[in-house]
Amino acid sequence: MMTDWAQSRKESREAQRVRKVLLLVAWVLVWGPPSVWAETPSLVMQAQRSSTGADLMSVQFLTSQLGWAAGAGGTILKTTNGGKTWRKVTSGTTNLLTSIFFIDPQRGWVVGLGGTVRRTIDGGETWISYQVGVEQPLYHVSFVSPASGWMVGGGGIILHTADGGDHWSEQASGTHATLYAAHFLDEQHGVVVGALGTILTTDDGGATWVAREAQGAVTFFDVFLTDRSNGWAVGNAGALFQTSDGGVRWKDLSLPCGKACTKLVDLLKVRFTNPQLGWIIGDHGALYRTTNGGFTWTQEPAIAPVSLFGLSFFGSGQGWATGAKGTIVHMQLIR
Repeated sequence: MMTDWAQSRKESREAQRVRKVLLLVAWVLVWGPPSVWAETPSLVMQAQRSSTGADLMSVQFLTSQLGWAAGAGGTILKTTNGGKTWRKVTSGTTNLLTSIFFIDPQRGWVVGLGGTVRRTIDGGETWISYQVGVEQPLYHVSFVSPASGWMVGGGGIILHTADGGDHWSEQASGTHATLYAAHFLDEQHGVVVGALGTILTTDDGGATWVAREAQGAVTFFDVFLTDRSNGWAVGNAGALFQTSDGGVRWKDLSLPCGKACTKLVDLLKVRFTNPQLGWIIGDHGALYRTTNGGFTWTQEPAIAPVSLFGLSFFGSGQGWATGAKGTIVHMQLIR
């Protein structure tokens, strides 16, 4: 017959076992299953030869092999092998090109200073001048569908097309601030950001734009929405702002100056490849990564000793960054 002491020991061991199971369940609910948090993917970065010394302001990859980059002096580059080799194509302009976007492997757009707009229908082999009726510098072009796209630029300019770019019309932004970037989740919901702390949101495809408050006169250079509620905007002097209510309110989560930091760098591009995995690039090769939806950001070793302007990903684990002096860097997560 078991003594009271032995019975107590047995009950104690059983209670400890139950507590351990409950703790493990709680841990998994917060951090994910062991197969996730036991594996920390390493980041491998490799410089690619661009064969140009021009500053490359924008990059886009449609597949793991097919990509384009654009920048100073009317430079447009194309690769069909993931960036192992880049080939220069004639753009027909010497103006600074700031943003390049392809709707599909054949149809693409590039914009730049002086209201420069050029389009291609043969995969970027030839580029045709296109007039949209503005002389302000244009800093961003993107499409959310084959028909619906936007351009933004100086003087608060916002242009929209609903027919694949055959016709562009100006939308009333309500501001004269320079606008640097836009991101649309669909044809109705989008955000535009720019100088003087400008953040504009729309829920009707840009028919009306609503100004949102940001703390201070931050210049925002880029914005990215992960869903209808959550998004991020980055800007000068380490500015990093987050919204969790669809862009109505923005919380200042600007990155602090590190131990070796003497001056906060400008953050120029932000991208999320899934709701948890996000990336930020900026001046002096700055690179930050989050794996928990922006709860924390880790500063990675500098990609290159130059400012980085363009960022594009294919899938969650493969990306390209472009920057000053013809810099192109391939990034890959390896588990």
